[in-house]
Amino acid sequence: MIIDWRMNKKTGLVTPHIERDLSWMYFNRRILQEAMKPDVPLLERLSFLGIYSNNLDEFFRVRMATLSRIAESEGKVLHAEREHAKQLIKCINKLNSQYAKEYEYTISEVTDCLRKENIFILKEDELDEEQQRFINDFFRRKLSGFVSPVWFSAVKRLTDATDESIYLAVKMEISADEITCGAKKKCPRPDYALIELPVPMCGRFIRLPDRKECSYLMYLDDVIRFCLPVIFSGMKYNLFQAYAFKFTKDAEMEIDNDLNHNILQKISKGVRSRKKGNALRVIYDIDMPRDLLKRVVGHLHLDKLDTVLGGGRYHNHKDLMAFPDCGRSDLKYPSWFPILKPELEENVSLLRLIQKQDRYIHVPYHSFDYYIRVLQEAAISKNVKSIKTTLYRLAKDSKVVKALICAAHNGKKVTVVIELLARFDEVSNIDWSKKMQDAGIHVIFGVEGLKVHSKIVHIGMKSGNDIACISTGNFHEGNARMYTDYMLMTTLSSIVRDVDSVFSFIEKPYSPVHFKELLISPNEMKSCFIRLINEEIKNRKSGRPAYIRVKVNHITDPDIIKKLYEASAAGVPINMLVRGNCSLVTGIPGLSDTIHINGIIDRYLEHSRIFIFAANGENKTFIGSADWMPRNLDNRIEVITPVYDVRIKEDLWKVIDFGLRDTRQGSIVDGTGENRPWVDNDDKPFRSQEELYKHYIALNDK
Repeated sequence: MIIDWRMNKKTGLVTPHIERDLSWMYFNRRILQEAMKPDVPLLERLSFLGIYSNNLDEFFRVRMATLSRIAESEGKVLHAEREHAKQLIKCINKLNSQYAKEYEYTISEVTDCLRKENIFILKEDELDEEQQRFINDFFRRKLSGFVSPVWFSAVKRLTDATDESIYLAVKMEISADEITCGAKKKCPRPDYALIELPVPMCGRFIRLPDRKECSYLMYLDDVIRFCLPVIFSGMKYNLFQAYAFKFTKDAEMEIDNDLNHNILQKISKGVRSRKKGNALRVIYDIDMPRDLLKRVVGHLHLDKLDTVLGGGRYHNHKDLMAFPDCGRSDLKYPSWFPILKPELEENVSLLRLIQKQDRYIHVPYHSFDYYIRVLQEAAISKNVKSIKTTLYRLAKDSKVVKALICAAHNGKKVTVVIELLARFDEVSNIDWSKKMQDAGIHVIFGVEGLKVHSKIVHIGMKSGNDIACISTGNFHEGNARMYTDYMLMTTLSSIVRDVDSVFSFIEKPYSPVHFKELLISPNEMKSCFIRLINEEIKNRKSGRPAYIRVKVNHITDPDIIKKLYEASAAGVPINMLVRGNCSLVTGIPGLSDTIHINGIIDRYLEHSRIFIFAANGENKTFIGSADWMPRNLDNRIEVITPVYDVRIKEDLWKVIDFGLRDTRQGSIVDGTGENRPWVDNDDKPFRSQEELYKHYIALNDK
């Protein structure tokens, strides 16, 4: 484990700081551990295995890529930074190797459990005659046109290909029965070929006909293995071996600083450059012959710091997130349908309801359609003159964008700030921005040097009482079904004016703008949070009520962490829900023994950011888009809003309270990476997401 010990110059305290990337590995392991739990529905365990694999791919593409650049740099960074990066890479690779063994064991165990449920995943040598005919027919009808082998001898750089695919490395030989090897006649050398699996066109899992109450599936890998004699028909070889591998490339885009290109052209060029990234990791079937492995690794041009890891027969397990359910809903979580809010179901204007009283939705417990309805009503209302919004990630068939385009067609002045640097969504955002521009929407492509990560909407009314919406998550219908996010809808004039000013700040980021209510980064957000923590320290020392209750995705900012240690040392109770990266070390006597952190992994991804401070009984409550990370506090435009409505404050308190009580899906986050479960003193474990769902249903019954 690598822990930085950092001195606070003001207090003289030397405090521990867990490396962000190590803490991320600990977090991702919690997802793996969820897949290992026998009481989690079987198909959900498969999904968690897929999430773990997908997360790891992105981590290597981005974070390990950054570390590799630092480790391999010459003269650009200090020697100590290079050595630190090398040490961190080795530590991560060690953890990755350890977790990979747990992963392969879990895959095997879950596959065995599937068999017990009469769901069989067949290999190519396990097919009977009828199933063989089915696969041969499937290959001719749907697959053959998408399989294009390439000879290894013709491949210059494998990294010119996409790293989002799985590949089969194929070795072909003539059997001994077909040749006679003597002193005068040499045995023909084997041939080697590469096949990219056409998963986007055919899917990863092929369903064979059911029999009685049994379901049968095959990995696409094995379907192609079975069909190799057909694929290479007419060739002289009759022995085939095929082994899967995958590789991961550096995904950081190199965006040039040519002032002759506008920002849209730069991002488009950067997306294209991603295809040429260097390889950082290769995972291969541990049974792959050495001569075949040598060709694979040789074509990837890896160096000694990169990851070469032997694994199981199958890779790219992110596809497990789309594993066919085979009609077995009993092997999945029970359906939780979005809960309707009676006060928003009346046949009246939602805009008027918001003008009467602050409203909120907590997705996915509540339906995201309420927000869509707000936009749709604003798009046609004769009392609405303008709509402004920030967009970070968008659904494939975005109802949000359709409502904005409708508003523009109806003569509203529509302004959209779209972040083109939303990682891995750049192409989608570019396409949407062009469609919005064509509809007459004023599109602003963020701010160079600062990502616009805030989630805000301003609806300008002709008769006053403008409306603002501030969310903790993206305005994305798909995410709203999987991510827990909170949205405040208000007409409080001081907040609404501040939201409007954010758009002015984005258009002219270097002009002086004063915000009365909102905490805005990179301006004063960090200093405001530090001031709020200082108030709790002062109140604790004076014997007044003091506590800090926080729900975030990540906490890695050194200044915030040092201040939390200082607060804990002063005796301030600090209770936190942290899903992902966490650089805090808890439980150190006299330094962090009042800090308690719960990390929850469950059916929904915990995404909302909530901050509550005792404030001497005032109970100051905030929500917004920012985590406690340097990137959010220093390098992005983020928005945090205070919440004043008593009902909403009570609900936010309950969200955190339920999360802190979660002994079923929560685990102790203390910096060790052990992810130990909480000791449950009650007879019945507490599951926060389930209890919140029941709570919101009960509210409707009152």
